[in-house]
Amino acid sequence: MAIKRALISVSDKTGIVEFSRELSKLGVEIISTGGTATLLEKEGVPVIGISDVTGFPEIMDGRVKTLHPAVHSGLLAVRDNEEHQQSMKELGLDYIDLVIVNLYPFQQTIAKPDVSYEEAIENIDIGGPTMLRSAAKNHAFVTVVVDAADYASVLEEIRAGEDTTLETRKRLAAKVFRHTGAYDALISDYLSKQTGEPLPERYTVTYEKVQDLRYGENPHQKAAFYRKPLAEQGNITTAEQLHGKELSYNNINDANAALSIVKEFTEPAVVAVKHMNPCGVGIGKDIHEAYQKAYAADPTSIFGGIVAANRTIDEETASLLKEIFLEIIIAPDFTPAAFEILSAKKNIRLLKLGELTSSADRKPEWLVTSVDGGMLVQESDVHSITDADLKVVTNRQPTEEELKQLLFGWKVVKHVKSNAILLAADNMTVGVGAGQMNRVGAARIAIEQAGEKAKGAILASDAFFPMGDTLELAAKAGITAVIQPGGSIRDEESIAVANAHNIAMVLTGVRHFKH
Repeated sequence: MAIKRALISVSDKTGIVEFSRELSKLGVEIISTGGTATLLEKEGVPVIGISDVTGFPEIMDGRVKTLHPAVHSGLLAVRDNEEHQQSMKELGLDYIDLVIVNLYPFQQTIAKPDVSYEEAIENIDIGGPTMLRSAAKNHAFVTVVVDAADYASVLEEIRAGEDTTLETRKRLAAKVFRHTGAYDALISDYLSKQTGEPLPERYTVTYEKVQDLRYGENPHQKAAFYRKPLAEQGNITTAEQLHGKELSYNNINDANAALSIVKEFTEPAVVAVKHMNPCGVGIGKDIHEAYQKAYAADPTSIFGGIVAANRTIDEETASLLKEIFLEIIIAPDFTPAAFEILSAKKNIRLLKLGELTSSADRKPEWLVTSVDGGMLVQESDVHSITDADLKVVTNRQPTEEELKQLLFGWKVVKHVKSNAILLAADNMTVGVGAGQMNRVGAARIAIEQAGEKAKGAILASDAFFPMGDTLELAAKAGITAVIQPGGSIRDEESIAVANAHNIAMVLTGVRHFKH
């Protein structure tokens, strides 16, 4: 069958004049509505107004114009059904063979910081999704286009054979239902937040593809990278890649981990990550000093890792970064000289973030984790503490310097895979024990890594000590202060060990498991 009649009603008018003009040249009759009809008429494209088809005016500020049997009969009629054919003939109705519709800009509307509830609701499209769904359901006979990227290929098929192929119509119909599904998901999410229902009986989310990936964690796994439609700036999904080869699945995971840690700090900070765990974190008077500390924390593990900074990378720092193999460097920006130095390395990825928001200023987001047959949803862990939140439980109070290092260590251990133990001194990590099956095992790894640097260091634990053995190890290594959540039924045992070795210990009352 030939495409003889098209209905065009678009909010995003990109390319629509050229597309419509070409359709008209091919003998396709064009029906249009509202602003789209006005634009096409102005550009000299022959148009039939929707009211001429329905015999009913557009009313209520355009809220009601296409919700009419003359429209939906033309979309839904099964062309090889004799009863449908007879009904169309008796009622004097015509088929609609092609639908080009995109929707009111709900996403762009709610993205505005000053948007009112009334404005958001007014930008919920009703007629558009209804036409799209009708046409997509009847894709055996009707072609439906929701994306300007498909205009050229549809035109090419119409020119070649006066109609699109069934395969194309199926593909476009699937795209329509993805589009309307995502649209409805945004609306339901917005309204759920407005009504204080963040975890409703049905949890519907939508994401936009950023890029296909070569593979997932391993070469035999397929993967792609998606972002939330309203993702805030300053994160891995909105970063601008300035240089280097394509990001991999593992690159993105590690980069996100590094960025989460560096956002904990307001002072200049650099984080090196390997396999989702920090291998070196440093803070300093400037980003150059911070990087030197992050590197010195573990010069071995940083090789082939990912580095994140919360300040612009300058020439001096870039000169140090170029000396080792790194997968990615992430920063708010790079000076021209720094970029020239680093971009001389062909494969290194340079990601520009723009302005960063520290964790202390961020609101929790809802995180989704897949499990077989379902998913888990929880708030992101943006909890932060100050020295005023700490409870000293030992005879000895921490010194001012120890307190500073304890707070530094606590910010980092929060991001280490559990069971987690972290040692810190002089504004840098000196030992990290991650992802162990028992806490004393994590402590042994961190202490062994620190070596002589453990003497005078602080120890941070993401969860309480089930017994005093970890404190015994800490004392033997020369650790002078400890920070941990507390809450074990055997807290007194750990406190007694700390007192016996003159270790200052503070409790936070907050656990930071990261599995």
